[in-house]
Amino acid sequence: MTEVDLQEPRRAPARTAGALRRAAPALLAYAGVRALGLLLLAVWSAAKGKSPHTLLTARWDSLWYTRVADFGYGWEVRLPDGTVHSNLAFFPLLPWLERLVSAVSPLSYADAGLVVSWLASLCAAWGIFLVAQLLYGRRAGVCAVVLWAVLPVGIVQSMAYSESLFTALAAWSLYAVLTGRWVSAGLLASLAGLTRPVGAAVVAALWSTAVVQVVREKRISWRMTVGVLLAPLGAASYVLWVGHRTGGGLLGYLDVQGQWGNGFDGGLAFARFVGAKFTSFPSALAGLGLIVGVALVIWLYVLCVRRGQPLALLVYCGIVVALALCASGYFGSKPRLLLPAFPLLLPVAVALARLRTGRSAAVLGGVAVASAVYGAFWLTGSGPP
Repeated sequence: MTEVDLQEPRRAPARTAGALRRAAPALLAYAGVRALGLLLLAVWSAAKGKSPHTLLTARWDSLWYTRVADFGYGWEVRLPDGTVHSNLAFFPLLPWLERLVSAVSPLSYADAGLVVSWLASLCAAWGIFLVAQLLYGRRAGVCAVVLWAVLPVGIVQSMAYSESLFTALAAWSLYAVLTGRWVSAGLLASLAGLTRPVGAAVVAALWSTAVVQVVREKRISWRMTVGVLLAPLGAASYVLWVGHRTGGGLLGYLDVQGQWGNGFDGGLAFARFVGAKFTSFPSALAGLGLIVGVALVIWLYVLCVRRGQPLALLVYCGIVVALALCASGYFGSKPRLLLPAFPLLLPVAVALARLRTGRSAAVLGGVAVASAVYGAFWLTGSGPP
């Protein structure tokens, strides 16, 4: 497998009616993995006396999104220590879509969020397939999609959370960048910026690729200019609006996040959290697992660099990983915050694509079962904070 150029946009496959057919095996495999996870969750939650519907639609962040859809912004919870958790911390695109789906259907906001998430997860799988296929071929594309589906916290892809929606917008925006569709890339990046704070990673990926191409070619097209200008509008608009609403100016959104205990400290708080695990047994095993997990993420990113992934993917993935690992709060959330970092999976997908079909299917099938069991256990237990 030859290394790909870090910056050069590639020619997209011809737009034909067969585009969806080419992605069909990946999408069917993805749907099968997620269906297995939901089936195991239904069985496990029934044994625990819990409702799988409630677990998927009405706990943790999903409740905050439905409250934004129902009541708008301004709802908050004041904790005994005086800190305030405001729903201004949650970006608006998912609740907007919940309102839209609920308005044109009999679904509640919670169920609308679930529908949006399920459809978005399929769009994300398709986007991941397109990126991987463009760089490494169809087999690698299918493997990349299935790897994303079988991640240990992959059940989040089927919850009324924003990870699936964000990953879909990010993957399609990156695909547009890689194929030189600058206006589409900018629009999708802007929508990603309305979905999660890490939308800045998509903007940075687009901007860095544009800068390198301008330096190389000594010219800039109007399409690139429009895409570059569109990309940050979503995130900037919401952050500025929050600053105006709270009276905090440019730093108003950071103040809101600070009340939630979120911040960026370079990973010091996370390092202390991991270190505290080694003060007793068996928590030391959890600490060791965290170290191994972080080392694996870093190793995969280094592998992405060494294998010559395009600059857009490296910038995007690097920022997603840095923000996930170096945030100062909600340490249990870090695995799901890494879900959008799908470029990390591409070296593994390429390796699996080189195996015989039966062998790679057996490996991925075994991991899918393990992922479904873990997802059911996790969601009926501590689950995502």
